[in-house]
Parts: sequence; structure tokens; C-alpha cells
Amino acid sequence: MSGQVETATMPNRRGSLTLTVGLVLVGLHVAVALLTLMWTPYDPTGMSGGRLEAPSLAHWAGTDRLGRDLFTQIMIGSRIALIVGFGAVAIAATIGVTLGVLSAFATRYLDDILAAAFDILIAFPTLLLAMLVVAATESASLFSATLALGIAISAIVARLTRILAKRILSMDYITAARTAGASWPSIVFRHLLPNIWPMLAVNFALQFGLAVIAEASLSYLGLGAPPPNASWGRLLQEAQGTVYTAPFGAIAPGIALVTLVIGMNLLADGLRDAGDPTRRGRQ
Repeated sequence: MSGQVETATMPNRRGSLTLTVGLVLVGLHVAVALLTLMWTPYDPTGMSGGRLEAPSLAHWAGTDRLGRDLFTQIMIGSRIALIVGFGAVAIAATIGVTLGVLSAFATRYLDDILAAAFDILIAFPTLLLAMLVVAATESASLFSATLALGIAISAIVARLTRILAKRILSMDYITAARTAGASWPSIVFRHLLPNIWPMLAVNFALQFGLAVIAEASLSYLGLGAPPPNASWGRLLQEAQGTVYTAPFGAIAPGIALVTLVIGMNLLADGLRDAGDPTRRGRQ
């Protein structure tokens, strides 16, 4: 009996630890982003030291090729990454959940068309689809990058929502509710969305990490937030020419990017373990 208890509790502890570490990493970036609204060590656009200085007490991450404090730039980058991540996920959730629910309720012919459209959009690389959307807006900005990533991710959300919704709609209690005269909006908001929301929340956390990486890639290519916005991708692009003489200019924003993405992935794993009792009881 004691062996069974230990087997059941160890996955719980591991899932709790994963969730805790994810919350700490993401919470740290959120705290830094909120702090930049009130204070930064130096003026983000001002030259506060010499060019390409090494990390020191005055400049914790050194300075860039223009003499700007790199730690300040990375702090601003946290804010931009979170804005893009949350904005893209919000857009993807609005579009994807709506289309996914509509597809689940649609006729078989329309459902097949929407399902095929979702699969075609998912087949396109997210970054490539985002680049096409940014090019269509004819201007590289923080808003266009967020909109592009939200639209690109929405197909993934829509496909998952459709699958989950069709599974819930086949349940007996949904049939009973429809027989009792419940309206479609009542079924959606009282039965459907509350039951699929936990799985969607896990997917949103994963897509957040994808959006952050894609935004950094867009900024690296010059299609993201333009200067003076200190996107991590733009910092990496600016540091590539001095990576051998001043490597910390590329290492520091890379560490910031990796910790946020890992934090969101751990948060997603923790949410999945917390919301799935079969995983909690499995070795």
C-alpha cells in the first residue's frame, strides 16, 4: 500500500514543482516588465557608457555598440515580449475559439471545409505566415507583428477547439440539454467552453512561447518592432557583428529569451498535470 501511495504522490510533487518553477520564471519577467513602466537603470535610448563595455557594477550586462546600457535594453525587451505574447494569444484565442466552435456546430459539408482550411494554414510555418501578414500591412511595427502572429497561431487554436468541442457535443448530457430545450448559446457558455477551457489554457501557454520566439525572429529579420523598441531579436541582430569581441551582447538577450520560453513551457506542463487526473496518477 505504501508503494502505491508513493507512486501516486511523486507525479503530483513533480507536477507541482514544474508549475512552481514555470510561475517563478514567468513572474520574474512580468515583474521586470512592470518595473520598466516606472524605472530603468538608464535611459533606454541614451548613451550611458563606452562602446561594447564588458559587464561591470555600473553596467551589469555591459553596453552595446552605441554605448547604451544592455541590461536596460533587455528589461525593455521583456515588456515587448510579453506584450506580443499576450496580444498574439488573445487574438488567436478570439479567432480560433470562435471558428472552432462554429466548425463543431456546422453542417458536415461546412465542417469539412473549415477543417481542411485549418490543416492547410497549420501546414504553413508560423514564421512564414506571420511574415506574409506583416508584408501585407506594408509596415513593420509592434502592432503588425502581434496581429500577424495572432492570425498565424489562430489556426492551431481553431483546430484544437474543433476537436475538443465535437468530443463534448457527443456526450449524453449535451443531448439531454438539447432535448430539454436548451439554446445553442446556453450549451456553448454553460457546458462547452467550461469543459474545454483547461485544455485550451495549456495550449495558450505553449502558443505564448511560440509567439515570443517568432517575434524575436521577426525582429531579427527587421520585420518586428522598429527602433527604439529594444526587442530581444533586434538586440541579437545588432550583436551578431561583434559576437567574438563582445559575446555578452548576444548571450544576455538569448538567456532572457530562453528563460521566458522555458518558463511558459513549464507552466503549460504544470497546468496539464494539474488538470488531467490520469497524468497525476501515472508514473
